[in-house]
Amino acid sequence: MAVSIRASLLSCTLVSIFLVSSAQSCSNYTFTSDRVFYSCSDLPYLEAHLHWNYNPSTGKVAIAYRAKQKSKGWIAWGINPTGRGMVGSQALVAFHNTNGSVTVYPTPITSYNPSMQPEALSFQVSNITAEYSDNEMTIFAVVGPLNNGTLVNHVWQAGSSVSDNVPQIHSTSPPNLQSMGILNFLSG
Repeated sequence: MAVSIRASLLSCTLVSIFLVSSAQSCSNYTFTSDRVFYSCSDLPYLEAHLHWNYNPSTGKVAIAYRAKQKSKGWIAWGINPTGRGMVGSQALVAFHNTNGSVTVYPTPITSYNPSMQPEALSFQVSNITAEYSDNEMTIFAVVGPLNNGTLVNHVWQAGSSVSDNVPQIHSTSPPNLQSMGILNFLSG
């Protein structure tokens, strides 16, 4: 009897792990608009996902970065063309502004206390928009061409507050400090 209870518990655990992991996977996500992305990555921290389409003829990448977030918080995703980590990143940030609409813009991260103000990046960014639905914020944009090709150091972040339409400092908990990686837009 103890063996059958263990087997039942193991079976239930495996099914629930499968359902949770498949529900959170980027590969089965459908965007509310007519947007379709052929590549994606479930990022290991901050309940975030990156979707993209790389166009080899132009060297540009259409991206959708989405992350869980409360309505008063902010999200950001960026590429660091000069190294690993936050400083040097060329980021896209989104949040709800004081009138309640979603604001999104590019901002370079030049220090550990960046201004988080709109400013041009070191590479082209176009078609930048954002949306918020079901406690998830999504940034859409086309970036590039990128000088470093398809292999990039990327970072992503989330903060819990915005003051006077400026994202405030994020937590220094391990998930926030570890939210970086290397990504190849060509091979995934």
